[in-house]
Amino acid sequence: MPRETMLADLCRQLLADAYAPAAVLIDRSHEILYSMGPTHRYLHMAKGVPTRELVAMTAPELRAGLKSALRKVKASEPRVVSHGIKMTIAEHVAIVVIDVRRVAMEGEEVFLVCFVEEPFQDHETEGKPLPARGGRRLADLERELEIARSELRDISRDLELSNEEQRTINEEALSVNEEYQSTNEELLTSKEELQSLNEELTALNGQLQETLERQRTTSDDLQNVLYSTDVATLFLDIDLNIRFFTPATKSLFRVIPGDVGRPLADLASLASDANLPLDARAVLRTLVPIDREVEVPGASWFNRRILPYRAHDDGVEGVVITFTDITDRKLAATALEAARREADRANLAKSRFLAAASHDLRQPLQSLVLLQGLLAKTVDGDAALQLVTRMDHTLGAMSGMLNTLLDIKQIEAGVVRPDVSDFAIDGILERLHEEFAYQAESQGLDLRRVPCSAHVRSDPALLEQMMRNLVSNALKYTKHGKALIGCRRRAGVLHIEVWDTGLGIAEHELQAIFEEYHQVANPARERSRGLGLGLPIVQRLGQLLEHKIRVRSTHGKGSVFLVEVPLAHHHAPSSPIEPLVSVKMMDGGGAAAGTILVVEDDPDIRDLLQLLLSAEGYGVTVAAGASEAVAAVAAEQDKPTLLLADYNLPGGMDGLEMAARLRTMVGGHLPAIILTGDISTRSLQQIAHDGCAQLNKPVKPKELFRLIRRLLLPAASPTSSPADEPFARDDEPIRPVVFVVDDDEDVREAIRCVLEADGRVAELYATSEAFLGAYRDIPGSCLLVDAYLPRMSGLDLLRKLRHEHPRLPAIMITGSSDVSTAVTAMKAGASDFIEKPISGNGLLASLDLALERSRDGDKSVARQGAAAAQLVSLTPRQREIMDLVLSGHPSKNIAADLGISRRTVENHRAAIMTKTGSKSLPELVRLALHANVSGDTAE
Repeated sequence: MPRETMLADLCRQLLADAYAPAAVLIDRSHEILYSMGPTHRYLHMAKGVPTRELVAMTAPELRAGLKSALRKVKASEPRVVSHGIKMTIAEHVAIVVIDVRRVAMEGEEVFLVCFVEEPFQDHETEGKPLPARGGRRLADLERELEIARSELRDISRDLELSNEEQRTINEEALSVNEEYQSTNEELLTSKEELQSLNEELTALNGQLQETLERQRTTSDDLQNVLYSTDVATLFLDIDLNIRFFTPATKSLFRVIPGDVGRPLADLASLASDANLPLDARAVLRTLVPIDREVEVPGASWFNRRILPYRAHDDGVEGVVITFTDITDRKLAATALEAARREADRANLAKSRFLAAASHDLRQPLQSLVLLQGLLAKTVDGDAALQLVTRMDHTLGAMSGMLNTLLDIKQIEAGVVRPDVSDFAIDGILERLHEEFAYQAESQGLDLRRVPCSAHVRSDPALLEQMMRNLVSNALKYTKHGKALIGCRRRAGVLHIEVWDTGLGIAEHELQAIFEEYHQVANPARERSRGLGLGLPIVQRLGQLLEHKIRVRSTHGKGSVFLVEVPLAHHHAPSSPIEPLVSVKMMDGGGAAAGTILVVEDDPDIRDLLQLLLSAEGYGVTVAAGASEAVAAVAAEQDKPTLLLADYNLPGGMDGLEMAARLRTMVGGHLPAIILTGDISTRSLQQIAHDGCAQLNKPVKPKELFRLIRRLLLPAASPTSSPADEPFARDDEPIRPVVFVVDDDEDVREAIRCVLEADGRVAELYATSEAFLGAYRDIPGSCLLVDAYLPRMSGLDLLRKLRHEHPRLPAIMITGSSDVSTAVTAMKAGASDFIEKPISGNGLLASLDLALERSRDGDKSVARQGAAAAQLVSLTPRQREIMDLVLSGHPSKNIAADLGISRRTVENHRAAIMTKTGSKSLPELVRLALHANVSGDTAE
């Protein structure tokens, strides 16, 4: 520091010490902030609790003057200087003047109090006469008296102000009291009424006290509930800070009472729940509760639920998080899953046993059936024919029992897939009545049918099977009286009812009758009443079709079984495209042609099959196993035209594997029939997804011949199969063919009926592989393919044909379509996309349109320009929504993505359909493809 600065500071310090008065800086509450100078001459530490309050520390002589000066400065004056006050300081009398100033510092109001000391001029009286000294003393006393009076005036003023405030308060109280009195005077006309009102007020006050007490009790009860429950509950405010928690929360968080007010993120959670803060904020944002299961160490599980915390005005002031212990439920679910797996293993073992038993039983039964067929053709005489007929009935009963086992195994295997369509129910009722009329008449029963004009939506084949089982049961358990088949309409559904006057069912057995092998009143297990699988099959088919099964019964009087089937939306006329209950083949006619390879390990069945087929004029080659059959085909120059094989063959190769091997050897399509007595789930699924025909043992000769004739149709037939094409005459013109690829045999046959009725040629295939193996490039042909096929799907087939055979027009047909599938199919090369069920006229129209588009390939550019012109009128929002629709997004997802309402999306979709002139989504897909990617799809 420079010497000049040091000298300046010294000079200022000396001047302050010598001439500056004692000064104190205080705030509005008189607390000392800073002091300088000889303040010890005027201030002293007060007794008792230490304090920094200036008035309390000021000498008693100066206290009244200081209070007066501070009061005036606070009131209005910026500076107040008091009169000199005489006081004794260090045994000397002095006059002290109090100087108070109001000062503003950084927005805060402070006060500077200075104690200015003036010497007491007592020497003026010395040497003067006594009267002069008395006058001086009198002047001092008068000045002190004036000061005292001033202080007294100040005190009086303060007292008056205080009294005034008190008076104002009293006046307000009086005013309120007067208002109450005025009100009482208006309401009460006497002193007694006023007293009554006071008593009522006293009673209300007592009730209020009781209400408060009840509220306090309720609060205590609620707190006890929260503290006694095992549910951990955590209350958070809007900033996710802890407001309250129950003691059970300590099992999940390391939390103590001092954590109230801390952020949730500061707590150490014992559970693996990193999403807790994110979910809490999401609930605050959306007000939608969120549930999540969380695990804590020790294999304990909790269901964490977050809800918004709502105040009395329905405002959200935070969230409430509860943790419910679900460990027992998790353990129970684990135990249930283990029990389910054990039950599945037991069911699988049962299925394997039934499959093995069925196979072992069907083998000798097949021999008996074939032998009975040969006997029926060779025996003469009424007595012999009667015995052969009775033998046929006995074999039919045995076959029915095994077929019933097969039906329920097919449902378990998932082989049965419903094909839902709209159709008239009366056709099923009429067929059932014709089918069971003879049986009812032979039992002396009256079987009646009430005609019904209703149309329903279901799978006709499966529904007829359900009703057949119910009618069969009604006749089995009715000894006398009648049975009735009819329908009732109920609230959008049709009740198909079967009434009987039979034994009836006890109430405790109404559920048990749907269990496998359960029979009513049949302890001896009479064969005529079946195996007890009819109603279980009905129930499982009902679950598959989503049809409710109901039963009402009175023991000893009869029963009513009803099936609830939804009514069709529109009464469309019946069409041959509807799935058929069965494919009825002609039982004769036509010369047999071709060689059949029979592969059967059972020598009796093998010999009988050879005799039967030879008697029909077929060439027959037999083999005892797969290896022998492969060797025989490799050695012969004339390849077989059809394979008839057992499924279970010795030597490590089953019938399906052998068929695939032989097809590779012959280099083309080889029709194959698989005979099986195996009803295991795995076997049924394999056969159902392969291109081979299936017959279940025991098979009757008529059924076998019908299937063989269908697979080996003559070359001149309009529906000749690819295997017979070499037998066609060279001079015969080749007609265009409609290739039908569908894994449902009934659908294939129904489509063929429609095509033949229109004079077209149809070729039927069950798989894409079978079609590719037999495909020939025939001008004017068309492909009709199902979207969902085993192994190679319909979409995969279209993609393959697009590169290998681009000139073949194709139509995709399916029973469960969506927009994304339609777009994918048309991009893969489909000319059209139609949904089941479709009428015969609709199918033919689609075929004509596809063939026309194929012939008019040069007009694709014009179609593209016309389609683009139709889309020009769409707004940008409509184009955006159309792109999302064509991508397969539902309306609710489009609304969420675009931030608009679902109704707005629906309005835009309707406008798009109107502006483009599209009547359906497939039509809109075709239009969009022509406008955007038609050039690509035409390559």
